[in-house]
Amino acid sequence: MTAAPVVTCPDCDGMTFTLDPCRCTTYGDRFLADADVLGPRREAYRSCAQCRGSGRIAYPCYRCGRRGQRRAQLVLTVANLDTGAVASHQVVPGGLDPHRDPAGHWVVDLASRVRELAATVGAVLNEAAAPSLWLDRQWRPDLPAALRHELEAHAILRADHAPWRLVLGRSTAPATVDPAARLARLCALADLLLLDLVVEARRQDAGFCWAIRYEVPGSPVPLGSPSWCRDLPEVLACTDVAKALSGLAERGLAAPARLLRPDSPRPPAAPAVDVDQLERRVLADCVDLGGGELPGAQALWRNGRWWHTTLRAGEPVETLAEQSTGQLVRRVRVPVSRGYEPPDPPWLGEPVDWRPCPDCRPHSRLRACDCRLGGRAADPDCSHCCGAGLRPSALHCFTCGDTQRLHQTVLVTITDLRHRVVHLTWQAGTPEVAPLVATQPNGRPVVQLPDRYRLGSWAAVLGARPDDLADADGGHDLDRDLRDGYVTLPWAGSDPVGEHVRAAGRGTAAGRLIVMAAPPDAPPLPELLRLTLGLDLALVVAICDLRHNAGDPMLADGLRWSVEMKPRDVAVSPDNLPYRPSLAAALALCRECLTDAVASAAPTDPATPIPAPWSGSCDLVVDPEPDLLRLAAQHAGQAVTVRFTRAGCAVHRHDYDGVRLLAKGPDLRDLRLT
Repeated sequence: MTAAPVVTCPDCDGMTFTLDPCRCTTYGDRFLADADVLGPRREAYRSCAQCRGSGRIAYPCYRCGRRGQRRAQLVLTVANLDTGAVASHQVVPGGLDPHRDPAGHWVVDLASRVRELAATVGAVLNEAAAPSLWLDRQWRPDLPAALRHELEAHAILRADHAPWRLVLGRSTAPATVDPAARLARLCALADLLLLDLVVEARRQDAGFCWAIRYEVPGSPVPLGSPSWCRDLPEVLACTDVAKALSGLAERGLAAPARLLRPDSPRPPAAPAVDVDQLERRVLADCVDLGGGELPGAQALWRNGRWWHTTLRAGEPVETLAEQSTGQLVRRVRVPVSRGYEPPDPPWLGEPVDWRPCPDCRPHSRLRACDCRLGGRAADPDCSHCCGAGLRPSALHCFTCGDTQRLHQTVLVTITDLRHRVVHLTWQAGTPEVAPLVATQPNGRPVVQLPDRYRLGSWAAVLGARPDDLADADGGHDLDRDLRDGYVTLPWAGSDPVGEHVRAAGRGTAAGRLIVMAAPPDAPPLPELLRLTLGLDLALVVAICDLRHNAGDPMLADGLRWSVEMKPRDVAVSPDNLPYRPSLAAALALCRECLTDAVASAAPTDPATPIPAPWSGSCDLVVDPEPDLLRLAAQHAGQAVTVRFTRAGCAVHRHDYDGVRLLAKGPDLRDLRLT
């Protein structure tokens, strides 16, 4: 590794802290301020609760981590996932090759360096994601070397928020997304799940922003611009099924809940969709009959056909927001609504009964106080609510999830997101035989409902494992009580189905819970391990075998996994415990956080340079999963962590008094554990 120059942090001038303008200077010396009206420049609020009227506040310098010094070095690394080849390039003062842009500024194009590295390892990239370094105007090729390198160091420091950047590629070009095929699949899935598919265009500046999303019928039009995509093919290329479902509950919190009729006449198969024609029609709807401009337009796929509607601005709504400075900021937002509401689809049934949530208040931040936990009465001496039983909170209501309604019926949809689906209706008050299976330490009974209330039993119908079940809105792991039908009753004799319905419907859109029954799209463990070794980092795999707890509702069961990429010499943390229900789920999360993990693996000491790994193609390593399962079974009930590095592997066990090293060696299969 080449030693990187260490320079004084230009943000704090080596003082480890910065004096920045207080937030109150944004609106000036006013208690009630308008969000769109800025105050006089740098005028402080005299009664500010933060700066006491001085107008400036000292903050720890986050750019240097309160060290006063920073490392003038960037490392660009490109890896080929198919061959394991890794190549890196160090960006340091004196090693730049700036050129003039059309405006006459000196710039260093790092994207071209990334493409060169990709050619070296034989990788095809979607795009060369790398920043461009803009040099100060004072920089010239004929300057003295010391001054030239100082200016180059400052340009590097402006991009060091991610000092180690990893770009992944494959040996072959990834398949391009066909916009028409993607839209046809989204339409077919909307018919399968009994949802609306919304294609929306909103005006922003001189153009339009596009979005595609799933909604439950009756969801209001969200505020703000939907995304940054500038045309329909672009938004189709970057919106898959998971992204279209993400945020479904938040968008439909105020939508009315209605029963489903999945046996209603099915719509015809989705015809071939002309993307250009659909885009032109939506854009045409953004202009009213008089030639004026409307905020936007929508096309809704419902019951096998497109419905088109304009978006129209409503009456402005004024809100007040309290600031940490003690000021009140007034914001005026203009809601948008549909000009035409399509008719209800035939699969929508009668409205679902509900009752108001007792633990929150509509249009306020009041939530049930902690003194009321467990069904207790409000404590008159509580320091938080003073006996009122409610206190302000920025969190969602735990009882209803901010829907302000407790539905008497929850509609559960289980799908493989391809062509199979199961629709269930759970209704409170349904008499069911629910035997007692355990008792909580506080004396509350725990019962288990029949198979039709156990989502794990329905997973087998769709050819999936219970551990593969996840919430379709965000991919979160499913609660074990929903998976196995366990219900903790508030008192003996209460309605178990009603408690199960309340837990399943908390925070859902229109009382609908959509569950995926499919394994996550995850890379193989050997591929991820080979990449880690090529980067000269450590792959930390933790596993805990809790299968002996099967059938005990009071204890976690099954296998728990975690997979993380860490710096090579970082010790195993006692808090690094596995929590994902399957290895595939842990691998998918590791890949999602891969670039951030590599960026955080850069040494924190500015005097230590960032490594620049370089390795050629290599074969896949042996899959360690069977040996990991063997280790977990030998230490059932305890978490076992294995660190894989170029030097070999080390096995640690998490005991009650910390982490204990069991063995280390070149190969996991040959280790003898003590």
